[in-house]
Amino acid sequence: MKTVDLSQSDPSVSECTRRLRTGPLVLTRRGRPVAALIRVTDADLETLLLSENAKFQAIIRRSRVAYKRKGGIKLAEAQRLIEG
Repeated sequence: MKTVDLSQSDPSVSECTRRLRTGPLVLTRRGRPVAALIRVTDADLETLLLSENAKFQAIIRRSRVAYKRKGGIKLAEAQRLIEG
């Protein structure tokens, strides 16, 4: 995995994206990791934002627990509820 120490150099965004072509890039400051950059493929902005949204992740966790405890509904029932 490649690293860039920000205390020794200040790489441009375009330089960082070029380095991502061959794998993740870890940004460090005085040898300690402060961020990691990964190449994004086949994902839209909404997916990326939701994957890091703590409130959304909490909703997903609660939903999974409720599904395991209570089960779900059949597709036909969901369609009936949506269509009114």
